[in-house]
Amino acid sequence: MKNNKLYMQMIFIVSLIAMLGSLYFSEVRLYEPCEMCWYQRILMYPIVLLSFIGIIKNDINAGLYVRVMSGIGILVSTYHYALQKIPALGDSANACMGVSCTVQYINWASFITIPLLALTAFIIIFILSFFIKKD
Repeated sequence: MKNNKLYMQMIFIVSLIAMLGSLYFSEVRLYEPCEMCWYQRILMYPIVLLSFIGIIKNDINAGLYVRVMSGIGILVSTYHYALQKIPALGDSANACMGVSCTVQYINWASFITIPLLALTAFIIIFILSFFIKKD
């Protein structure tokens, strides 16, 4: 039971950092989010709230909800990263509304982009959610 709370706290911290990071990029650095970025935010932001409620209420069922949302987030982030890094896929993709989903505001070490950061957070959260078990 105590370990469940620890894993939920770790999920909360990872999702909070991801949320604050996305807000930093859009509100401080003024990077306009593309359509795929919005989908990733729609999946990440509720994880902060769900994990917080799971901690407060000691509800292990929150782990299931977090797992589903992070699993979908992995798929969306992987697709978005592929749009950015695979030219043939990016060139043939439908046009996004507003900013193109192939724009790479950051490209640290020639491979770390915002969708990869989101993907990493979703994977960490997804893995942690499997450690939350019923007693």
